[in-house]
This record gives sequence, C-alpha cells and structure tokens, in this order.
Amino acid sequence: MDYRFTPAGEEFRNEFKSWLEKTFPANEPPPKLDTVEDRINAYRSYQKKLSDGGYAGIRYPRELGGRGGTLMEEIIVTEELNPYAIAHAANVNSIGFGMGLPTIFAVGTEEQKKDLIPKLLDGTHIWCQAFSEPNSGSDAASISTRAEKKDGYYLVNGQKVWITSAQYADMCMLLVRTNPDVPKHKGLSYLLMDMKLPGVEVRPIKQISEESEFNEIFIDNVKVPENMLVGAENEGWGIAITTLMFERIMGDLSMAKMFIQEFYQLLEMAREMKRGGQPVLNDYMFRQKLAQIYIELMVLKYNGYRSAGKAMKGGMPGPEGSIGKLLWSETHKKMTELAMEIQGMANQLMKGSPLAVEDGYWQYLFLTSKSGTIAAGTSEILKNIIGERVLGLPKDMARALFAKKER
Repeated sequence: MDYRFTPAGEEFRNEFKSWLEKTFPANEPPPKLDTVEDRINAYRSYQKKLSDGGYAGIRYPRELGGRGGTLMEEIIVTEELNPYAIAHAANVNSIGFGMGLPTIFAVGTEEQKKDLIPKLLDGTHIWCQAFSEPNSGSDAASISTRAEKKDGYYLVNGQKVWITSAQYADMCMLLVRTNPDVPKHKGLSYLLMDMKLPGVEVRPIKQISEESEFNEIFIDNVKVPENMLVGAENEGWGIAITTLMFERIMGDLSMAKMFIQEFYQLLEMAREMKRGGQPVLNDYMFRQKLAQIYIELMVLKYNGYRSAGKAMKGGMPGPEGSIGKLLWSETHKKMTELAMEIQGMANQLMKGSPLAVEDGYWQYLFLTSKSGTIAAGTSEILKNIIGERVLGLPKDMARALFAKKER
C-alpha cells in the first residue's frame, strides 16, 4: 500500500496546518482541565472553532454542517492536530464522533440527520452509548431493558452500566428490547434518548484513578419519542454492530496519534530519570522496551491506514477492526507499565505529592489504562473474534492458540 499523500492532500495539509497554528498556537499554555466542567468547556469551544473553520465533519455534506470532503482529509486533520489543540479537545466526545455520527448518517432518517448531525459537529451535543447491562456482560444481545411502543413514544424501563461520559452527555444511543418473544438478537431496537428526559438517572462509578469516567444509567418510565427510533423496530442488533464497527475506522489512527505523543513524553522522562547516577535511557534493557513500544505503535498506526483504505474503497468495517482495538489497548497498558518501571520507587507517588514525577501524570494513565482492555470489547473477546472470524479458526483452536501465547 502506498501511504504517500496526493498533491491535493499535501495542499490540504498545509492549509489546515496554517489554520491550526493561528487558531491554536503551539507556544500557548494548554487550557485548564482540572475538572469535568473544564474539559467540557474546552471541548465545546474547540469543536465550535473547528466547525467555524470548516474542519469539523470533513466527510459529511455541507448542508449538515460538514465540509463535503474525503476520508483522507479527515485522516490528515487527525494527524496534524498539535498537542495544544488535542488538549482543548479533551477527548470528551469520541463516542459521539466515532460511533454516533457515522451511524446516524448511514441509517438515520433525514429528520434525524438534519437535526442531530450539525449539533454534533459544532459541539452543541455530547453523546454516550448504552448497550451494556449488569447481567449481560460481553453478550450485548442478552439485554433486558424494555421499550414498549405507545401512542407516539416508547416507554423505556431498565438499567445500563459502564457508560462512558453519561454524566455530561446530551444524547444516548440506547439498545433496548422491544420483542421478548423472539431469539435475543431479533427482538432489539435502537433508540436515541435525550439524557434530560424525566426518569433518566445517572450515577457515576468511582474508579481506582479517583475519577468517574464510567456510569450507571437508571431508566424509569422514560418516554422516548417514536421519531428517535433508528432503523426499523426489532432490527436494532444489526445497527448496534454497525455502530461498534464504525468505532474502529478512525479509532486506530486517533489512538495512535495520542499514544505516539505520550510515547515521546515517556522518552523524555527516560532521559531525565536516573539510576545509579546514569540516565535510564542509557540502560539497554529500557531502550529495548521503549523500542518495542514504538514498533507496536507504528503497527497500530499503519493498521489504521489499512482500515481507512478499505473504507475509502467503499468497504464496510468488519471483524478485522478488532485487531486495532486489541493493539491500542494492550500497547497502552504496556507503555504505562513501562513508565512505572522507569520511575522506580517514585512510581508510588501520586498527583499532589511534592516529589511526584510529572505530578503523577503517568500514575493516572497507568490506572486508567486498565479500563482500555475491558471497554469496547475485552481483550479476551477480541482475541476470540480475531481467531474465529478473521483467521477462520474453529472456536476451540482459536481460544487454545491465544491461551498458549499468554502462558
């Protein structure tokens, strides 16, 4: 595959870099992001500037607030974002952009597209995705949250858990059961629920990082308008799978961009930290481990290019998207574990301690990286998908292969 950009692509790159340097100067201090409110405000401001500049929703039509451009131009924007712009984005609406936006554009009604897509593109809306439930585990099709069709609305009752960003989301992609009398995959529907509707209660879940990225949602007799049904009733499973697969298209490249930036910060710390009076980077063992992390990040990046190349040729995302998610979650976990190893005894000092390295930045990433191997599909489930649906191995052989590799 030829990864070089066309002359038109390079022209677009230079145009965007010029706009980026004027709008988010790299020499300015990053925004304050100490609280959830700080991150939300920074994100909304960032997204509005991106939208006003014509760089939000690159692939989406101008009449919906997009640019009417190409996927390659979207890749260029993702690659060229500088650390200052990334800090403004604050990563609070990756679900809305990576999952909600392409799903609504692909299968939503014209009314849904015209109403919801512009609000995502200009930062008005933040979305969350609620498929998981306390008793359904990784089997999303076994959900029990019910939706009964009434006169012009669906009456929804149930509970969702592990929902990212729910505490500040405006809309929720909700998977519900509308027909309990058919096989579990066939009785599901896909609704868009306003998080401010009466009967919606969000309870944050405190994590080991002391933050509450994940939440429980309790839904008690919530009336979701009938026009918020996406696709046909009882055909929500296929749409849910589409949503999860869309997550993979740009996800690999976005994660690669963010983690490569973190890697260079890790490299700088390795230069400054000392063992026995010598920089950690002088130790060949640490150099080897850093090199391995860099190799895996490059694999993630170019796997993302491969997925994007398929999409540009009109291909729909498939099970091979699980490769990228497995790559980024496991590599990031290893990278943060290496950061702890580099810090030595100092790795016990958390944010707020006067002697904490980089004010506990890597300790926070180390703790939060654990969730990456669970959210959006556990590593174990992803390995099974890759073995069975990508490599075509029998179930027992696929599971035995990965189990042997881990021993």
